[in-house]
Order: sequence, then C-alpha cells, then structure tokens
Amino acid sequence: MTKKRIIQIICCVIFFIGNYNINAQNKTENKLIQPPYLKAGDTVAIVAPSGVLNNRNDEVARAKKLLESWQLKVVVGEHVFSKDNHFAGTDQERCKDFQDALDNPNIKAIWSARGGYGTVRILDKLDYTKFLKQPKWIIGYSDITALHNQVHNLGVQSLHAIMCVSLPKDLSEIEYSIETFKSALFGSPKNYDLEYSKYNRLGNASGPLVGGNLTILHTMLGSKESIDTSGKILFIEEIGEYKYHIDRMLQSMKRAGYFDNLNGLIVGDMSRMRKNTTLWGTSIEQLIIDALSEYNFPIAFNMPAGHEDKNLAMTLGMTVKLKVEGDKSLIFFEN
Repeated sequence: MTKKRIIQIICCVIFFIGNYNINAQNKTENKLIQPPYLKAGDTVAIVAPSGVLNNRNDEVARAKKLLESWQLKVVVGEHVFSKDNHFAGTDQERCKDFQDALDNPNIKAIWSARGGYGTVRILDKLDYTKFLKQPKWIIGYSDITALHNQVHNLGVQSLHAIMCVSLPKDLSEIEYSIETFKSALFGSPKNYDLEYSKYNRLGNASGPLVGGNLTILHTMLGSKESIDTSGKILFIEEIGEYKYHIDRMLQSMKRAGYFDNLNGLIVGDMSRMRKNTTLWGTSIEQLIIDALSEYNFPIAFNMPAGHEDKNLAMTLGMTVKLKVEGDKSLIFFEN
C-alpha cells in the first residue's frame, strides 16, 4: 500500500469519527436534564412570580391541602400575597421568593400560584447556579411560559400544568387535570388521544416538546430566552386576543424563522377570543393553517391545555411522538 493511500485512509477515518462525535453530541444536546420525580415526603414551594393574588387565599389553601394529600410537604413563599399594583409584590420580592425556592436543596418542585403578567420582569435577576446542580420541577402555564423557556435553554425539563388558582372549591370539576398533574410529577406522564379536527394536518413527527402561551413565546423573540425550535414539537395556547393579533404574532415568528425547522405543532385552547369591529372572516383554526401554509409539518388541534378548566399536564423538554391521523391525534411521551 502506498504512502498516499495510507494518508487517504487515515483522513477518511478521522472524518468519519468527527462526524460520529458531532452526531452523538447533537443527540446528547437534545436530551434535556430531567429533575427527579417527586415522592412522598418531598417539599414543594408555592410562589407568585407574576400577577397579584387578590382574594385568592382559598385557592392557595386548597393547593396546599392537595399537595399534602399526596404526602408532600409545602412551603408558601413569603411574598405570595404581597401587592405592588398589578404584581404579587415588587420585582425584588417576587424574585426573592423564586430565588429562595431555586436555591433551597430541600425543595423539589416550584409551583406558581398564578400567571397574569410580570414573570418577564424578573428573568434577568434569577441565578440558576444552584438549580443546575440540583434541578427541580418548575410548574405553571400562561405567563410562566417565560420561565419554561428560560429553563429549557438551560437544558432542563419543566411542567406545563395547572396552577393554584386553577383549583375550584369542588376539585372533582377538574379531576382529570389534577390526575395528569400528579402523574407527571410522580413519574408517569399521561399520553393523550385528541379529538378529531377537520383542520388537522396529517402526519407523524417526534421531538422534544416546547412552547406554551403564544404571546409570551412572541415576547421572547430576539432575547436569550427565545427557543430554537429546530427538530422540536411546538405547543401553543392563547387567551383574550384578537384574531388579527394572533396572525400578527404568527407572521412575526415566521419571519424570524421560528417554524423553519419545526417537526410538528400542537394547538391548545384559544380561549375567549376578542371580536374586532372588522371581523377577521375565518375561524382561529383556519387562521393558523393559513399562516403556516408553506410548511408541511403535522398540526394537531384540540389539545385540552391552556386557559380552560380542562388543562392537561405536559412535560416540556421531554421527547414526544405526535401522530395526526384521519380520525384523531395521538401524543406519546417518551419518559
């Protein structure tokens, strides 16, 4: 064998190994850290990083009682019932409660009392150094999407699920939502069989689940909390917006490349859409289909998650398989 041929073989081997290592690294990067599932005796912190909790003492008390019925201990943040105009205390107070929960090694999950608005104001004040050494579940939806984005980009899974203010006096009214929440927390996330929608776009896809409230996802564009959706399954939900604003956000995200390499889309509740004096002219489902018409990834509607009583838990960052079929859609969590 000539010297030239030996050099060629060595170069090929180096190239192959290099590509293998890169592919292995990419697969590892797609695998997010999973905080330890809860067990009896663990402690959950209830905090309020967002809007004020006016007259919500009963809901927080119910949340505490619910967790205790699962043999969990509960710590309620010092400033949960503080008030600073729109917010549950000043930015500093809300940040302190959340930071204390992040840093306390005895706390295994952080449950947001409510959403509203205000989480984005504390994002840059939070220090995740201790959290990354001992990850824990961050739980909530709506405005808490900002925190889900932040911990996702740090490489940690989180839980999109009900909050304290979601709990009615009669818990049986949201029994299945609570069941999915508990199952996800204790290590047995539910799979979902969604009702058929004529707007569904058929197909199969898989990838880590990301997303949450559409307004918050849109708000994060251009910041370090914006998510790279490449190879992922995106979930969106919304409340109280005009249809033209939904379209505006989707168009803006599209121009930013948000959907370019997306594997699939799950559409949750689009609740209490506001009516403009000039009507949009189509359903919210058709609006979404039209806005994303140039893409060919599967789209599943009718995921019961968002601002409705039926708000099923989903583990963000966990790999899911999405099957959108002719008569239904299936979501499988690969735990």
